[in-house]
Amino acid sequence: MSDDSLKRLALVIAQRRGADPELSYVARLLSKGEDSILKKIGEEATECVMAAKDGDRQRIVSECADLWFHCLVMLEHYGLGPSEVIAELARREGLSGLDEKAARKASAREAYGASPDE
Repeated sequence: MSDDSLKRLALVIAQRRGADPELSYVARLLSKGEDSILKKIGEEATECVMAAKDGDRQRIVSECADLWFHCLVMLEHYGLGPSEVIAELARREGLSGLDEKAARKASAREAYGASPDE
């Protein structure tokens, strides 16, 4: 699956937003709102973790696909798409994960007015 595949799937999800919830799973999930979407992501994330703990490679792939799909539904709910996530990953490319995390913490401290020593 390429970036284009994710974009195509996101487009299908966007098109289903206005569909009949009785005929479309995506329309039903979007119509139920944020709490239902986020609950579903939590369920899928848990299933992904369980598959990984079991070491079942095919189930890992299957559950990860479910998780990614539901994340795309969440992005649609918030008016976002895979291009924003891909851009963020590209922005992080070449950065140390530890440095990036420290920068986020420093930025959060600045935003909330905490002293750098806290």
